[in-house]
Amino acid sequence: MTTIRLKRLPHGEGLPMPTRATPDSSGFDLCAAVTADLVIAPGARSLVPTGLCMEIPRGMEVQVRPRSGLAIKHGVTVLNTPGTVDADYRGEVCVILINLGTAPFTIRRGDRVAQAVPASVALDVTFEEAGDLSDTQRGAGGFGSSGVSGTGSRPVDNP
Repeated sequence: MTTIRLKRLPHGEGLPMPTRATPDSSGFDLCAAVTADLVIAPGARSLVPTGLCMEIPRGMEVQVRPRSGLAIKHGVTVLNTPGTVDADYRGEVCVILINLGTAPFTIRRGDRVAQAVPASVALDVTFEEAGDLSDTQRGAGGFGSSGVSGTGSRPVDNP
């Protein structure tokens, strides 16, 4: 079992620890540690504090991801998806939310605003310049080149 140590900041007192909604959820809900209601206007973004600092084991990261319910119901999502909390970062974990919806969105203290997903990262990686790369079926096909249908037969127009 992996342990991620948490330090609660004063404005995070009384809020729940990151928690899975169900036993098989991959993400742990992060709550807003706002001291007053925060309204995000349509098209605007805001930095939402969680009141938590993390000590993540070396070789891991915590990805900050949107909550699907906020996205579909209100058009609110995490702007830099997924956000990354590196193992050597010890500051407060904050969530950059953007309101892509048509109505103002209010965040209240304790609202679940994002998910924290712990993930392993490769530390023993190097980049090596090469004159040529091996061939693959996809090759240099970019955005949408594999199609939109399950058969891959309907290509998407690339810009």
